Order: sequence, then structure tokens, then C-alpha cells
Amino acid sequence: MVDVADKLACFQAVTGLEDPDLCTEILQAHGWDLELAISSFTSSNQSSASTITSDSDPRDSLDPTQSASSSGLVPAPNPSIAWKLVTLPFSVISGSLGLVSGAVGLGLWAAGGVLSYSLGMIGLGAGRGGESSARLVSVSAAASEAMEFVAAFERDYPTTRPNFVGEGFMDALQRSRNSFKLLFVYLHSPDHPDSPVFCGRTLCSEAVAAFVNENFVAWGADIRASEGFKMSNSLKASRFPFCAVVMPTTNQRIALLQQVEGPTSPEEMLTMLQKVLEESSPVLVAARLDAEERRNNMRLREEQDAAYRAALEADQARERQRREEQERLEREAAEAEQKRKEEEEAHERAAREAAEKEAARARMREQKALSLGDEPEKGPSVTQVLVRFPTGERKERRFHSTATIQSVYDYVDSLGCLEVEDYSLVSNFPRVTYGRDKQSLSLKEAGLHPQASLFVELN
Repeated sequence: MVDVADKLACFQAVTGLEDPDLCTEILQAHGWDLELAISSFTSSNQSSASTITSDSDPRDSLDPTQSASSSGLVPAPNPSIAWKLVTLPFSVISGSLGLVSGAVGLGLWAAGGVLSYSLGMIGLGAGRGGESSARLVSVSAAASEAMEFVAAFERDYPTTRPNFVGEGFMDALQRSRNSFKLLFVYLHSPDHPDSPVFCGRTLCSEAVAAFVNENFVAWGADIRASEGFKMSNSLKASRFPFCAVVMPTTNQRIALLQQVEGPTSPEEMLTMLQKVLEESSPVLVAARLDAEERRNNMRLREEQDAAYRAALEADQARERQRREEQERLEREAAEAEQKRKEEEEAHERAAREAAEKEAARARMREQKALSLGDEPEKGPSVTQVLVRFPTGERKERRFHSTATIQSVYDYVDSLGCLEVEDYSLVSNFPRVTYGRDKQSLSLKEAGLHPQASLFVELN
């Protein structure tokens, strides 16, 4: 017995109504008879020609034959063909969240009328005591069940067969989305008497297997396994063998494009698959072109971003080089300015020192000139001294015979004719050098009286 919460969730999913209070009133008015409430709501909406509040297209209110005619498609001759929008139970979705997290809005892929209904009664809603009404199938469990089915099927039919993927339903659905193919679903009932004949003669026939492997992603499950049982309830499988062709839509829904229940010949199966592939090919091609355009746009953006980054890096490198060059020039200019200032300071210092030295020499000459006193007049005690300089210049002065040789040196220094201070006074005949050791001798003692001729010899 399905509880109130499950019925309410199912009614909301089927009708598309989001107001829980309104849905509760409708269910209460029909004595909580879910089928009667849905039928009454659907009939009322069709009779009033109002827009159906659901995730499907407004054409979903039409029956499959009317929808096919209005869209220019040939109505399906097989009465078992059903176009439906199926909401997957949470227990199946939880097996792999890849489809939900990575879903791309490709829109509704069904070409005919779509009857939107929910399977919230299976795996949805809370059970008594707040416990889940259905055990969730983990990724590893769903994949494990799929691989066990594939292994058993290959063991029973080792030659020609569809290449069923060994992964959970949601992963297989995502694989079909990524490869822009429809998903071929086979629900296997090992205990059904028609299953061996259907698998051996129809499903594993060379034509059907080759067509499925080339144009579909094939997924199969044993209805005795958890995910196989849930999918048989989701797809409302009433007879076996059961095959379906589905494709992903938006949110947690799939579009049921075709289903085949009961024994089917290879020719009928191949005709059905060709028909559904032909009807769905425009949408698949558009989806593939759209994805290709997105990839091209992304690649173009990446190339533009790369070119922009390269240009930016080149600009930054040029700016860095310009800044480094500017810093180098500024550094060299600063160094040159510093060197110029140092040279100027050295020149000024040298000039100052030279001026100070010259001033000192001038003071020294003045002092020595003062120390000589007045030149004496000629007389017997006066010595006449002639001094010759390296430049050829001659200077002559009279000294008292008692004056020392140091007085002659002071006289030479007072004249300022020499740029050096280290020199000696020398007489020619005989050659005698009157160095510093003889400066205390008087002119008479040195044999230079009454007259002497000396020349300056630079040391």
C-alpha cells in the first residue's frame, strides 16, 4: 500500500503542479485514488485546451498519433510504441550522479507526443519511521550488477550479441549522451519461457546485434537484480522479453522513444530500431553540431586567451626591459654625476691645497725676506754673491761676510724662482756643495768672501 506522501509526490510529478496544498485537495476529492485523480486532472485539462503544467512541450497533451501527424512524421504502425517522458526514481539516480551533475540541456528529444508521468512510487518518498522506502544502489553495486549481467549473457550467448556496457544505468545514459547516441535497454527475465528464443534468434541475430552496436549504446539488466527491477517498474514493463530505446532529457528524466514487449522477430526489431533512429537523427545531429560548436568556441576562446596571455607577457617583458633600461640609464647617470662631483671636489680640493701651499710659500718667502734685513753697502766686510738658477736666470746680492750660508738659502727661497724646495747651492771652482750640513758656516768660513758664484742644483 503506497502511503500518502508517495501518492502526493507521484501526483505532483505527473501533473506538474507544484502547490502541495492544491494537490492534496485534488487527491482528497477523489478519495486518494491516484489513478482516478490523474485521469480526472488530465481529462479536464484536455477538454479545456489549457496548457499542461509540466516539464514537457505543450504538444505533450496530444496522443502519439496526433503529435506525429502534426510534426510531419509518419505515425508508428506498431501499437506497442509509446512516447513517454519518464522521471527516474531517486534510487536509480543515486547509483550515479554523473548525469545530473554533468547534464547538458539538449531539450526534449522525443519527436512525437509525450505523456509525462512520474515514478515517484518506486524508490521515492519516506517510509514509516522516516526510513527510505527503497534501498539506494551505490555506484559500485550498480556497476557490479551490470558486469554480472554482461558476464552471464556472454556466457550464454558467446558469439554474436549486443555489446552491453558493464556499468549502471545512469552511467550508460551519460555514455549515450556523450557519444550522441540513443540508449538501447534490454530487461532480461531468465525465468520467462520466451527469453532464450528471443535472445538467441532476435537480440543476438547478426543484423540486429550489428545495428545496435553501431548506432546505440546498449545496456542490459536482470530484473532479479536491484537496478533491473527498479528500471522494469520505471518503464512499466508488463511483458517479457522487454526492450526499450531511451535518451536523456533534462533534470532526472528520460525520453522513452520506443518499447517492445513480448516475442519479436529480428525483422520487426530491426525495423523498429531503424525507424526510431531515423526519427531521432535530426535531434542527435543537432546536438552533435551544437557540442562541436561549443568545443570550437571553447577552443577559439582558449586560443584567444593564449594569444592574449602571450601578448600580455610580451608587453610585460617589453615594459620590464624598458624599466630595466631606464633604471640602468638612471644608475649610469647617477654614477656619472657622482663621479663628476667627486672630480670637482678633488679638483677644488687640489686647487685649495695648491692655493694654501702657495700662500704658505708666499708667507715663507716674505718671512725669509724680512729675516735677511736690508742689503748692506759695499765694503771690506761685505761679500758679493751671484746665484744662477737652472733656468739661466741670475740673481745677485751683498751679504755681510759673517752671514751664514743659511742666509743665502733664505735669499734664494725669498725670490720664488724655484718650484721645489729640495735643492743645493754649489760652487764651480772648486766644486763644493754647500748642503744643509754647511748652512751654519759663515760666508767667510766657507771661503766665499769677498765674492762667490753659486748655482742652484736640484736634488
